[in-house]
Formats: sequence, structure tokens, C-alpha cells
Amino acid sequence: VTVEAVVGGSVVLPCSSAEHDLKLEDINVHWRQNGSICVYDIIKGKDSMAAQDPRYMNRIKTFPEEYVRRNLSIKLSCLTHADAGRYICHITPSDEQETVLLIINGV
Repeated sequence: VTVEAVVGGSVVLPCSSAEHDLKLEDINVHWRQNGSICVYDIIKGKDSMAAQDPRYMNRIKTFPEEYVRRNLSIKLSCLTHADAGRYICHITPSDEQETVLLIINGV
């Protein structure tokens, strides 16, 4: 999936699970940028910022009411050129993975 956004704007990075027999409290979601930078974690169905890279602090919005529908997308705001890149949403224990390519346009 490729999404485009502009500097200073916000964007939703889509991620969903096809695994319907998992309980929400068993699901872990790890959002990473360019393979290693911790963007956001959802641990056992709850938001966790313990390992979050400081540059994402207070810039991520999640949609907890959507978790039950297996929508694990995040919204990233106050975008900068540094946010451009490949984001991976890794869902365990189902071992699903989605990759989102973020392109930042603007000055």
C-alpha cells in the first residue's frame, strides 16, 4: 500500500488483521519505520508507548474502538520529510504483516 501526505498534515497508515479467532487481549501489533524505528505498539489489545521513538511522541492517534473489528491502523500527524519511508505493521501471534509506503509531498 502506498499513501501520500503533505508536510504539516496527517495521514492514516492502514493495517488490519484477517485473523478473526484471536481474542483482542491476545493480539500484539508492532509498527516500525524502515524496519527498526519503533513508531507504536499495541500490546495485548492496549496502546503502549514504552518503546516508542521520541520523535513520534504525541503524534500518533489510534482507534481503540476499531480494534474489535481488527482495524489496527494508526494516524500520524504533524508530518515532516523525515516521516517518509516504509512502515511495517506486524501482528502477532498470527504473524501477519502489512507494509505501507509513505510519501511526503510539500516544501
